[in-house]
Amino acid sequence: MTFTPTRLPEVLLIEPKVFADARGFVFESWNAKEFERAGIRANFVQDNHSRSQTGVLRGLHYQVRRPQGKLIRVIQGEIFDVAVDIRRSSPTFGKWGGVRLSADSKDLLWIPVGFAHGFYVLSDAAEVLYKTTDFYAPEHERTIAWNDPEIGVEWPLSGAPVLSPKDAAGTRLRDAEVFP
Repeated sequence: MTFTPTRLPEVLLIEPKVFADARGFVFESWNAKEFERAGIRANFVQDNHSRSQTGVLRGLHYQVRRPQGKLIRVIQGEIFDVAVDIRRSSPTFGKWGGVRLSADSKDLLWIPVGFAHGFYVLSDAAEVLYKTTDFYAPEHERTIAWNDPEIGVEWPLSGAPVLSPKDAAGTRLRDAEVFP
């Protein structure tokens, strides 16, 4: 596996070694020893699977208590995946990083605790799997506005995004409950 820092140094793009032949392929999407060598010590407790249609934008989500580190992987289609640093004491507070993830590339993205997360579907549909380091706790979930001008995420939009009511009502970062 190759671990490459993104614009946000703690957010890592992970390129697995893929072994392919005429039958198909196999690769490790999680290996505790490899991740520990890269400085990631994660105890995953929950796996999530979402399916979304083209133009759907999910996020920017995080939990203020019971925060979650996330390991993101696309198993169908393609997304633009975004992390925003929401640790007030961080030199990259309010900065964002985004990468394209696809089933074809098989790349993964590690987003540690302290970051909001969201993605936009670029293909006709996308299925996203992600492992989390803590359980989903809806009472602690928060949403930052996907289009907060102070963050300035450059989403590769094709028309107006399809949003849930929760995501449409996201809070601006300056008004959000964030990490110290």
